[in-house]
Amino acid sequence: MGRARHVISVVGARPNFMKTVPVIAALQRRPDDVRHTLVHTGQHYDDAMSRIFLEELGVGAPDVMLSVGSASHAVQTARVMERIEPVMTDLKPDLVLVPGDVNSTLAAALVASKLGIAIGHIEAGLRSFDRTMPEEINRVLTDQISDLLFIHSPEARRNLGAEGVSPDRVHAVGNTMIDTLVAMRARIGEMHAARRRGLEAGSYLVVTLHRPALVDGRLLADAVAALDAVAADMPVVFPIHPRTDASMKRQGLSFRSPGMRVLEPLGYVEFLSLVQDAAGVLTDSGGMQEETTYLGIPCFTLRDNTERPITCEVGTNVLLGLAPERIREVPGLIEQARAEPAEVPPGWDGAAAERLVDVLLQAGLGRDRDLAPVGPPGG
Repeated sequence: MGRARHVISVVGARPNFMKTVPVIAALQRRPDDVRHTLVHTGQHYDDAMSRIFLEELGVGAPDVMLSVGSASHAVQTARVMERIEPVMTDLKPDLVLVPGDVNSTLAAALVASKLGIAIGHIEAGLRSFDRTMPEEINRVLTDQISDLLFIHSPEARRNLGAEGVSPDRVHAVGNTMIDTLVAMRARIGEMHAARRRGLEAGSYLVVTLHRPALVDGRLLADAVAALDAVAADMPVVFPIHPRTDASMKRQGLSFRSPGMRVLEPLGYVEFLSLVQDAAGVLTDSGGMQEETTYLGIPCFTLRDNTERPITCEVGTNVLLGLAPERIREVPGLIEQARAEPAEVPPGWDGAAAERLVDVLLQAGLGRDRDLAPVGPPGG
């Protein structure tokens, strides 16, 4: 038996956990082949979520915590690079896995690349084609220096090809974030978050809004007024993001309709419990577009673009544009969506992480690979 290869997974924010934890669990099921180290940069930290994953998936706490904290994009990226370089130099991994599009992802990939360590990018190839979004810059640059690019939808392959990425670096494995949702589905179902709040399943709208383009300026007042109008027709449940809450207070905004239920931010299980029983979801989040697609819940996205167009293609997601006045249309759009069947994309099935680890092991976790991509049909 050969040497167990060493993989470092780097996470920095809550969405990274949902994409990475299933991969960690799959790696830990193969201890003879792989040794794993989890590094949390501390870009954001959610101790409650870490405990849930420990209990449900047996992954455990991070092995290394860098505690970089919040800062400007430049300072945060620099802190991650400065603090993770000695970790990689000391551990000498065979491969560094990075998920998504946060500053920690780009910073860790840059350090690994300069140290000659192979890089695997989970959720590669997503594009909004909006370079004003910091996440878009992080995605594009990480993909350019990654050795293994793991994709979950066909357009990601086309995007990477258009940017000159060699096809043999691209592997369609499916959506690892959906793996987390599948693994937690029983616990989510047992939560009954709507019923505990006196809400009837299928009667209410869940809202998540946090992007600067929407909540930092004058558009927020339009969104608040439109949500109040919707709440006159149906209950609106709004676990409010700290950024949005602070902006509302700064602008002197408040909700007036008794149908508005503004909540503190919720944990993963409780929030998904509310979502799975909702009539629909209004969001500007990327991940919510995917989770609602798997759950079959109509989603309405307050953005001009999406890096997840497959959610629109299968019929679960509608782009409203950066147009808060369109929020008033949502109750009617929900009725239309209920009449149109939707489908789940190939590879969004709870087994993406296993396929990803198959690729890692077959590829030797290094830069010299001559294997055909492994993945679900249609990838």
